[in-house]
Amino acid sequence: MALLNRPVHRAPRPGRVSRETSTPWPGLGLAVAGALTAWCVHLLIPAVPLLTAAVVLGIAAAHLPGLRPLIRGTARPGLSLAGRRLMRMGIVLLGLGLGLDQVLRLGWATVAMVAGVVAATFLGTLWLGRRLGLPGDQPLLIATGYSICGASAIGAVSEVSGSDEEDVAASVALVTLCGTLAIAVLPLLQGPLALTDAEFGRWVGASVHDVGQVVATAQTAGPGALGEAVLVKLMRVAMLAPLVAAVAFSVRARRRGVRTSSGRRPAPVPLFVAGFLAAVALRATGILPEAALDWAHTAQEALLAAALFGLGTAVHLPTLSKTGGRAAVLGLGAWVVVAGVSYAGVLLTG
Repeated sequence: MALLNRPVHRAPRPGRVSRETSTPWPGLGLAVAGALTAWCVHLLIPAVPLLTAAVVLGIAAAHLPGLRPLIRGTARPGLSLAGRRLMRMGIVLLGLGLGLDQVLRLGWATVAMVAGVVAATFLGTLWLGRRLGLPGDQPLLIATGYSICGASAIGAVSEVSGSDEEDVAASVALVTLCGTLAIAVLPLLQGPLALTDAEFGRWVGASVHDVGQVVATAQTAGPGALGEAVLVKLMRVAMLAPLVAAVAFSVRARRRGVRTSSGRRPAPVPLFVAGFLAAVALRATGILPEAALDWAHTAQEALLAAALFGLGTAVHLPTLSKTGGRAAVLGLGAWVVVAGVSYAGVLLTG
């Protein structure tokens, strides 16, 4: 079964501002303002991850009567640009946070466990989403978000699949909601599931979507659990590049002989994925000082926050509600799969 069955190009929708004839600066400025607001929310309420706050604020802004005309009109080109270009830049910098030496210290059994969790979650969620009849690329994007690293992974795959902005926004909203619920639900299950702090950390790292949500969830069991969770999560992030490359090759095979609007065939591996891998390799050399890595992490968070605010503004709740029941079933099903498979994997690897 082909992963994608969408047309190469999508005609502009009526009433939308043309991106080619409009300046992106109002929308980019609004995305930056949204990221700063999300940062303030995170400072005031540390339990709310920055990226989660950015998505929620974007959705809220799109439905405020005073901002709605601006977001749907003048600011739309810049907000869409933020959701694409700033997301790519943030994903490249995400590679600098991936310490392969630390990941490999967990052992090959844990590596195999995480790979199994990613594969089972991705394929199971994709299959269920298709069976439920979710529109467009939503099954593919939701499967990616659950199996790898939430909204960042959705943004990466949407770049190579050519997904519609509304599909991306709806998928980000669902995955963000479920990841946020995990912050409250998973700590309550540590005792009933008889998990040690280290096992709980590995379970959280293998099953929660966004890095910020992993930190917020695992820290409830102490620094030992947090360290294990972050390392396992980084291992999942490392699988972003091969997954995106696989989707890119699938798209290239399906569109063989078809050129993009610029007259070029789609690249076999997107440039931002190559940048991500280059950043991982650069981090592995050990030549970057801690100050540079800290700066890169801050820049990555800022770029992703602005991008996710832009994606959040594309969510239209009345439209989303039409598939809300099916999306909720998919979200719950995917949550059960990733939590169940990762729990079994943690028990098997000790």
